Amino acid sequence: MSFNAGTELKISGKVKSDCEGFSINVGHDSDNIALHFNPRFTQSGDSRVIICNSNLGGWGDEHREPCFPFEQGQEFKLSITFNNETFYIKLPDGNMMSFANRLGDDSFRHIDVHGDVKIHSVKVK
Repeated sequence: MSFNAGTELKISGKVKSDCEGFSINVGHDSDNIALHFNPRFTQSGDSRVIICNSNLGGWGDEHREPCFPFEQGQEFKLSITFNNETFYIKLPDGNMMSFANRLGDDSFRHIDVHGDVKIHSVKVK
C-alpha cells in the first residue's frame, strides 16, 4: 500500500476492553518509521496519553499529546494526512494533533498496527 503526501489514511477499529496500548506505524519498513502513533491507557507510569515518535536507527524524542479520546472496549476512527514537514492526525473526537515528519519524505509503503486493538478497515484516499 502506498501512502503519499496529500492523501488521507483512514483507520477504523475497536479498542479491546483490557487494552493497555496500541500503536500505528507509518514508514518505509519496520526499522525506518516516520510516525509511531501510540495511545497508552497505562504503561510505564503513563496514564492515558498519546505518544508520537519516529525511528531511524534509534528512537527520537517523544512527543506527548494529553488529549486522549480513546476508550477501552469502544470503536474509533482516525485519519492521518501529511506533507514532507508534518503529519496531521484527526482524532476520534474531531480534535487535531500534529507531529513532525522527521524523515522529510513524501511517500511511505509500510503501515502496521500492534497491540490490543482490532482493526476493521484501513483505506488510503
